[in-house]
Amino acid sequence: MVNFKTLGVKADFIKGLNDLGIISPTEIQQQVIPLLLAGNADLVGQAQTGTGKTAAFGLPLLHRMDPMKDYVQGLILCPTRELGQQVAKQLFKYTKYSDKIFAESVYGGEKIDKQIANLKRTTHIIVATPGRLIDLVNRKAVNLSKVKTVILDEADEMLSMGFKKELDEILSFLPEVQSKWLFSATMPQGIKQIV
Repeated sequence: MVNFKTLGVKADFIKGLNDLGIISPTEIQQQVIPLLLAGNADLVGQAQTGTGKTAAFGLPLLHRMDPMKDYVQGLILCPTRELGQQVAKQLFKYTKYSDKIFAESVYGGEKIDKQIANLKRTTHIIVATPGRLIDLVNRKAVNLSKVKTVILDEADEMLSMGFKKELDEILSFLPEVQSKWLFSATMPQGIKQIV
């Protein structure tokens, strides 16, 4: 029987999942988690909303974080503030029993000064909307130079909202990226170009 342990997920993260009532991995999780845990890889995952994509990319991303290093190691781009907040909250819940891995959500519509102050604390993962992230980079409030893993969540939504230019700009901020993971419900032409 396939479970999170057989997929290679750490016991501490499994406890966090169990607290959320997540016991058995979904199809996308079964297919993606072992691949992403195996090492550096670029991946395109297609699955509908509500199929567990956040755990499919979030758990492997958390495995890659070194809590002893005090800099941003992972980046998740989301099309909306609501999704960004939701993803950051899920990551926090998965790490309830593990060494503290800190994720910070940044997005438009919130006071930027408050987000800049939050980013001065230890932050391992940034969950961001594209426009706000570019603003923070331009203000030198965030350093993405050591990010090894970047995730585009709901990439089709980001394209339909007109974020192609911003995505290209953000990717240019990431000189050390070793893994690019793109998750989308659909695969329109614009996604194929990014891939």
